[in-house]
Amino acid sequence: MTNSTKNKLQELYQSDDYLWLQETIQLLKIKEFESLDIDSLIEELEGLGRSEFNKVRSLSRQIIIHLLLLEYWEQEYEQNHRHWQAEIIAFRDDLSHGLTTTLKNKIIPELDSIYDVAVKFNCLIKLILNQGKYFLG
Repeated sequence: MTNSTKNKLQELYQSDDYLWLQETIQLLKIKEFESLDIDSLIEELEGLGRSEFNKVRSLSRQIIIHLLLLEYWEQEYEQNHRHWQAEIIAFRDDLSHGLTTTLKNKIIPELDSIYDVAVKFNCLIKLILNQGKYFLG
C-alpha cells in the first residue's frame, strides 16, 4: 500500500501540485510517514525557503528604491512624495510580518547588492523620464 500511495503521490506532484499538497498534509496529520513522497516534499520545503527569502529581498529593495526617490528626486518630489512615503510604510509593514531572525541574518550580507540594484533602478527610470521629456518636448 505505501509504495502505491508513494507512486500515486509522485505522479500527482507532476500533474496537480495543489492536490499533492493536500494529500501530503493529510498523510502528515495521520502520521503515515512511510507513504510520503519525501523527495517532492523536500523540494517543496526548499522552494518555500527560497520564496520567503526572495520576498524579504524584494521588499527590502522596494523600501530602498522609495527612500532614494524621496531623497534625490527633486523635480518629481512635490507630485509624488506622499505616494512614495505610503509605499515605504506598506513595504515596511509587509517586511515586518515576514522577517525572522534567520532571514534577517541572511539578508544583511545582501544589502549592498540590493542597494546597488535600487540605485541602478532609480538611474534608469530617471534616464527614461528625461528622454521622454526630450522626445515629447
